[in-house]
Amino acid sequence: MQHDFTFLNGPSASPPEASVPSTPNDGELLDAYSRAVTRAVERVSPAVVKIDVRSTQGRRERDGSGSGFVFTPDGLVLTNSHVVHGANAISLTFIDGTKADASLIGEDPDTDTAVLRTDHPIPISAELGSSKQLRVGQLAIAVGNPYGFQFSVTAGVVSALGRSMRSSSGRMMEEIIQTDAALNPGNSGGPLVNSSGAVIGVNTATILAAQGLCFAIGIDTVKYVVSQILQHGRVRRSTIGISAQNVPLPRKLVYAYRLPVSSGVMVTAISAEGAAARSELKEGDILVSFAGEPVAGVDDLHRLLTAERAGIPHPILVVRGVSLVDVSVTPQG
Repeated sequence: MQHDFTFLNGPSASPPEASVPSTPNDGELLDAYSRAVTRAVERVSPAVVKIDVRSTQGRRERDGSGSGFVFTPDGLVLTNSHVVHGANAISLTFIDGTKADASLIGEDPDTDTAVLRTDHPIPISAELGSSKQLRVGQLAIAVGNPYGFQFSVTAGVVSALGRSMRSSSGRMMEEIIQTDAALNPGNSGGPLVNSSGAVIGVNTATILAAQGLCFAIGIDTVKYVVSQILQHGRVRRSTIGISAQNVPLPRKLVYAYRLPVSSGVMVTAISAEGAAARSELKEGDILVSFAGEPVAGVDDLHRLLTAERAGIPHPILVVRGVSLVDVSVTPQG
């Protein structure tokens, strides 16, 4: 196809010279990066605290430490559950060196989240951002107390989103942020912030044998957990009262019944006071579906047993011997 072009200044006019945007040199880029990190740290650091705990194990007293940050003007502090779990005494140290006592409001080991309260006057509280809008590659800054080196700063990027990892309680934690901002023991519970200084995650773990593999709980998950703790003292979930383990399914059964999963959850024990005891579930049954959703393992079942399902009958599909059986269970809150 032929195109006819008409020059606004006539056929003999030369096209206007294009303006070439100036490219920042490496020094300017590094200066901009430094300013972004510095501003973010200046905004969040006054809210960051070093947490020292003392607990009793048998006849021995055990001391430990971690990090946290104040997130409300009236003295609520966020940290990891594993930092303060079982503590008899909790002490906070602020960036100016002042110390204050704190008490545990509530914790959720399943998401490694804990909420503390202090009566110490709060100079500034951290701004909670959002982890839903994060993008891989954006700036991530960690502030904490690794190995007791108070108020250390490390910077990197968001390496990956939507990771999963196992909590100390055994339940799978979802929507974990992976970052290469260096974390070490003592960073646990401290904030991971963006270039604006808003908290996007709570630092929780690192793989010690590796480099640059560090993890934080997404702040949107943390905000939900905090709201549950402040309203109910705990995170409400539902249960069906069974002990279970993951098992593979015989291929013949998978093909014969056209099952959507190749593994399931085998009931190894039923609690006498649980919901399963009042249902037709039996030991040895293998759950492959709950409320119409496929169940390939215990993690799937945990994810489906939300607080909203408590008190409502739900269908469960189980493999019993060589048969496929429908039963109904009403989870407890």
